Amino acid sequence: MRARSILVGLAIGLLTLWATGPGEAEARGKKRAHKARKLGKHGRGGHAPNIAAIRDGKPNIQAASAVVVDLKTGEILFSKDPDAVRPIASISKLMASLVLVEKGLDLKGTQTITNDDKKVAFKGPIGKLFEGYQFKNEDLLHAALIASDNRALPALARTLGMNAQQFSAAMTERAKGLGLPNTRFEDPTGLNDGNVSTAREVVQMLRAALANTTIRPILQKKQYEVRALNKPRVITYNNTDRLIGSNTHHILGGKTGYTDLARYCLTIAAKIGEREVAMAFLHAEGKMTRFADFNRVAFWLEHDGPALAKAAEAKSSDSTKAGEPKPASDPSVRPTFFRG
Repeated sequence: MRARSILVGLAIGLLTLWATGPGEAEARGKKRAHKARKLGKHGRGGHAPNIAAIRDGKPNIQAASAVVVDLKTGEILFSKDPDAVRPIASISKLMASLVLVEKGLDLKGTQTITNDDKKVAFKGPIGKLFEGYQFKNEDLLHAALIASDNRALPALARTLGMNAQQFSAAMTERAKGLGLPNTRFEDPTGLNDGNVSTAREVVQMLRAALANTTIRPILQKKQYEVRALNKPRVITYNNTDRLIGSNTHHILGGKTGYTDLARYCLTIAAKIGEREVAMAFLHAEGKMTRFADFNRVAFWLEHDGPALAKAAEAKSSDSTKAGEPKPASDPSVRPTFFRG
């Protein structure tokens, strides 16, 4: 009887496999693998944890390095290991674009994607700019800044008579001109982890890019459409910065970056309340953490965090001199929570 039950079970299993086919079985396997990866990344349920916006009176930043600067006064409102030299990934494209525009890039000119462009970008994801396709220089600049398409920049460098190595050297030289001693570039895309800077210097890089009347409006676009000139191809690019187009804050512009070594990076400027600020977050673990770090800073600024922090520091200093215990954070600011 038991043997008969086993045979019936095997028959049902074979019939099920035959009915679903290998494609559905493979799909189920991929779904299980995807769920396992999510569980491994975020814990049970695949959700990023809720993290308090404020800790000890300051924004509870999760990125390894960060800085927040008042754009009007230049005052540093918050910093966390701001001078650590780290890879900056595609944030490098800000400097690349600045060099191109300042050297007289003809926005109405055209360039064709070549195999050399593919070679420069081979370490990154496959871009949407195919070999042999011709595009306007203006469109290639948008592709680089909005969606970090890595083939765009070596193609644009060629319009100025430079190869990738010469272009990278020009980027490093421009960084020196901006007074950024710790910023240097080994390639124009950011795929090379020899492209390094600090959170403090990245903010300066962003400020220079936003001051450029050609680059600033590109950094503010949520979406952009590119058309090939010699073949029937239309590409829609969405901004990798998920905060662009936010209904909560007026974003002035920004740039994301990622490599395995640099991890998730973001530099962004925004108007929060009556204050315009620029921020940089380097080496965050988790794709959404950098955006959650922005929200934590915004919450802190909206509750007059800089003034509260200064008052707490002054009170702490006075208490220390008098031998009293350090005061707790201001209880009037309730630390809301953000995912990541």
